[in-house]
Amino acid sequence: MADEILHDFSPMLRVYKNGRLERLTGEDVVPPSLDPVTGVQSKDVEIAPEINLSARIYLPPNADRTKKLPLLVYYHGGGFVIESAFSPLYQKHLNHLVAQANVVAVSVNYRLAPEFPLPIAFEDSWRALKWSAEGRDEWIDEFADLKRVYLGGDSAGANIAHNMAMRVGSEKPAGFNLQGIFLNCPYFGGVDPIEGETTEEFKGWREFCEKLWRYVWPSLRDTDEGWVNPGKDPKLSGLGCRKVLVYVAGKDAMKVRGWYYKEVLSNCGWKGEIECVEVAGENHVFSVFVPDNQVGVDMIKKVASFINNN
Repeated sequence: MADEILHDFSPMLRVYKNGRLERLTGEDVVPPSLDPVTGVQSKDVEIAPEINLSARIYLPPNADRTKKLPLLVYYHGGGFVIESAFSPLYQKHLNHLVAQANVVAVSVNYRLAPEFPLPIAFEDSWRALKWSAEGRDEWIDEFADLKRVYLGGDSAGANIAHNMAMRVGSEKPAGFNLQGIFLNCPYFGGVDPIEGETTEEFKGWREFCEKLWRYVWPSLRDTDEGWVNPGKDPKLSGLGCRKVLVYVAGKDAMKVRGWYYKEVLSNCGWKGEIECVEVAGENHVFSVFVPDNQVGVDMIKKVASFINNN
């Protein structure tokens, strides 16, 4: 009886009827380092110790105080329930991204559901963004250009990046200039299926996502709230940056929502530029898993070009 499963969110999480949680992946952590492959340095910082909010900061090789670099605030994926900024997966991914893009990066370790249900991850992410933009760390203060701030993330982290850009647009915090966001296989949803989601292939996936959204955010009215479905957000035109890059993967069920995001953002009155790139034959957030194979390298180069206005 103790092992009876209440919710099965494999391959991420299982929840048992006795209340026990079993995270199936994303539990490993590695220390910050000087990466021998890329030359990128990293260190860990506490942002708000009282709530265990922290981050890992990355500095590219040959960083020079006389020539400040763009600041990237990055949000990891994992359905809001797994992974961390300190996992070997994200350490490797950020090392490659920081080296290629030549940026100072802050990888945010927001708190996870269900112990900390949404919207806590959003509040943590906003607090970390403001902390970063205040130059509260010496690497940020000495090496980062707050006139060139970017947000990025994969999957649930891409959802966070979008929502943080929406908050920048509405609150217009002083002290930094959000130039753009990049969303890698963004995790969005909605009550009704959109074109491309009505096949049998997508039905099970939609049910899984609907159930997961309810689990991580028990007070959510429905999945047409703007946090989940930007297409239903009446304030979407207020997105607080001027350019967006979206990546989707050909074999990923989420690609339909990525293309839909481009469509609704292009037609809502927002004045910026958006590009959506689909990579055929790849799976969800492929570049996070393989940042050093050809498709991963190509995507990271594209993101680097996006950040550096090339």
